[in-house]
Amino acid sequence: MTRHRMLGDVRVGAVGLGTMPLSVEGRPDEARAVATVHAALDAGVTLLDTADSYHPPDGTPGEGELLVARALASYGAGSDGVLVATKGGRGRTADGGWTVDGRPGHLRRAAEASARRLGSTPIGLYQLHKPDPAVPYAESLGAIRELLDAGTIRLAGVSNVDTEQILLAREILGDRLVSVQNRYSPAVRTSEAELRLCAELGLAFLPWSPLGGISRSSLDGPSAQREDPEFGAFHRVARARGVGPQRVALAWLLARSEAVLPIPGASRPESARDSAAAGALVLTAQEVRELDGV
Repeated sequence: MTRHRMLGDVRVGAVGLGTMPLSVEGRPDEARAVATVHAALDAGVTLLDTADSYHPPDGTPGEGELLVARALASYGAGSDGVLVATKGGRGRTADGGWTVDGRPGHLRRAAEASARRLGSTPIGLYQLHKPDPAVPYAESLGAIRELLDAGTIRLAGVSNVDTEQILLAREILGDRLVSVQNRYSPAVRTSEAELRLCAELGLAFLPWSPLGGISRSSLDGPSAQREDPEFGAFHRVARARGVGPQRVALAWLLARSEAVLPIPGASRPESARDSAAAGALVLTAQEVRELDGV
């Protein structure tokens, strides 16, 4: 991976690894999950994204963070330069749903518990997972500011937000706010305004589910890659480049803005390596225009 991006004053590889698929329902066994993280690190990934709510419905909060901690510990000294980003403010229900809890007291306790599980104080990057409609957003952000002041977390981010919420977070957190994590992909481009604002403010924009619309089937199983007509341009560019459309999708995201730092999930080492390789795939202006028009 040849390109890099900045999270505040931290330089990381241009493609991170989203570890949610390793921690929720349908997750692989421990050996494959750890091998997937190690494959990403071997390929130059230096940003791992997790959350305290990444666990199966019948599981325990923080299982995903503990997995990341074990994977880093077993990787050895080469993990020293890895930035672990986690999130707080969401939970799981017994039927597989998701809850939101932005109460300041909950966020403080959640961050302290995350730090213990990760074995790292301060946490490199702590992200407010989602605004809680039952709690004024400024109050939730105030708790994040207290965590920064206390040294529990080093850098802060917000997720699933609109432009007004980003501006409020910037007002309350100042330059210790370094990132925004919203859904953005070839199929879902509704966060264009938030991406532009991040570029203007010097914030990293971390698309979650960045491969939305682009199948992983050719990487995660023996079946042939099925081309979705809606995303035919990604397949055409991929064939011309001799790579998979997933790699092209990530390269397209990187070409959207210097602010973009995608965090694709993976549940196999092969997928993690392929995603990381997108950091070295530089698209031509013509290819970008073709993909923009999808």
